[in-house]
Amino acid sequence: MPGHFESLPDGGAAVALDEVEISIIRSLAVQLLELIGPGPGGDASDDPLAELFAEGPSEPPKDPVLRRLFPDAYGDPEGTPPPEEAEEQRAYSSEFRRFTENDLRAGKRDNALAVVRSLDTLSAMGEGGAVLKLSADESRQWLGSLNDLRLAIGSRLDVVDEEDTDLLYRLPDEDPRKPMVMAYLWLGGLQESLVTTLLP
Repeated sequence: MPGHFESLPDGGAAVALDEVEISIIRSLAVQLLELIGPGPGGDASDDPLAELFAEGPSEPPKDPVLRRLFPDAYGDPEGTPPPEEAEEQRAYSSEFRRFTENDLRAGKRDNALAVVRSLDTLSAMGEGGAVLKLSADESRQWLGSLNDLRLAIGSRLDVVDEEDTDLLYRLPDEDPRKPMVMAYLWLGGLQESLVTTLLP
């Protein structure tokens, strides 16, 4: 079971992680939280109704990782539409982003926090590795966060398609991207095994 999720009778999942693996996943989840940023300001939390109707940004993020995590809802990623269609797609994307991005950020933040908290609970049990047991809901949060972590790392590595992933396997050991590549591939294995355990 090391580094491989297995299903639990209650619909959750379990995985054995050593101290280094716990530290790596926790560090990456904290970095993801920092990248996503804090939630709405102090005023919004005082008025739940205002928070519900708070508008988000209308422009895509400048950071390429955030653009990957919060892509435009409209547009053809495979090609460039005619100028009049492109303008219309930008307007639709802007409007969609304005009303959805805050919720998307909150969901990704909640998932990453669930990862950090479950790992902190595991670390509090003692030194060395341990078996992490997740409920069905926690498993889904982990799955979402593992996906976000892979998207973030993949963006930094310029991974766009399967061919790019194949090239990562052939990087020489002295390449400075190698540690990030190893994390990307390892998280992919974890994600795949978790998906398999959650399938009915």
